[in-house]
Amino acid sequence: MRIRSPSPRVRIVADVTVLTRSQWQGYAARHRSRADALTAAHRDRRVAGRSHPVADFLFVYYNNSPARLRRWHPGPGVRLQDASDSQQAAWRHYRTDADRAVRLDVESFVAQRGSTVRFVRELMEATLSRPAFTGCFGLHEWAMVYRLDQDEVRHDRWPLRLGSAGTDEVVEAHQIRCSHFDAFRFFTPEASGRNALQPSRESQVAMEQPGCLHAGMDVYKWCFKLAPAVPGELTLDAFELAADIRTLDMQASPYDLLDLGLEPIRIETPEGKRSYAEAQRAFTARSNALRRRLHDVCDSLLAGASRKTL
Repeated sequence: MRIRSPSPRVRIVADVTVLTRSQWQGYAARHRSRADALTAAHRDRRVAGRSHPVADFLFVYYNNSPARLRRWHPGPGVRLQDASDSQQAAWRHYRTDADRAVRLDVESFVAQRGSTVRFVRELMEATLSRPAFTGCFGLHEWAMVYRLDQDEVRHDRWPLRLGSAGTDEVVEAHQIRCSHFDAFRFFTPEASGRNALQPSRESQVAMEQPGCLHAGMDVYKWCFKLAPAVPGELTLDAFELAADIRTLDMQASPYDLLDLGLEPIRIETPEGKRSYAEAQRAFTARSNALRRRLHDVCDSLLAGASRKTL
């Protein structure tokens, strides 16, 4: 359940949601259970010393641990009654009031992280304002291995399903139009010059568009970058979306991942292109819904910081 849409039993006082001890403990317990289910396979592989070229991306590249992911945060405008002994009470950017209620210290958070809050708000708003481009066909993954031999690619344990020469031919037969800097920066030097766009960190707000798979995964990044200010449910929803997008991303990649149970989306064919674009449109709708929620959180933080008390 979403804190921002409380049940009738949750008290709302002066735009502040008040949760009783049993209510917030229930939210926290359900969040931990959901997070544990989402990360169980990764944690099992880590214990066994095994890696996964698809799923590990969410923990290695994004650098957020299962332990941090299972921390429940209520978000701004929520007071936890009788919570002075809670984990939140000991965490940074929380404060305990005289009545032993605990809440996010919005003023403190924005004072230290305000520039990030404003950047994320601007990025979400700019991305939402643009139509989705669905003609990239996941070629960013192909551009990352262009003109490389099998033993030089990032996932060298997994064969290129068309071989090095066949992979290069696909790149050369298509117009690459990648707008996302954090994908573009991993292009090989030979592939960078073939990209119709030249995204940079400075142009990110100006170029981000909602059809981009990596921009959709990055909603998760911005959620945990703004911890503890983002509600736990939103962060887990964004994590789930990122996991689903990552699967499509690698299905459409040049790697042969059949041994992992991933059927390739053959974007070099008309059928593969249609399948990829259809999935891309569905992910655009999901990621935009999360962007709106994250934008609202940023608005709430900035508005709360401008008031003396919540």
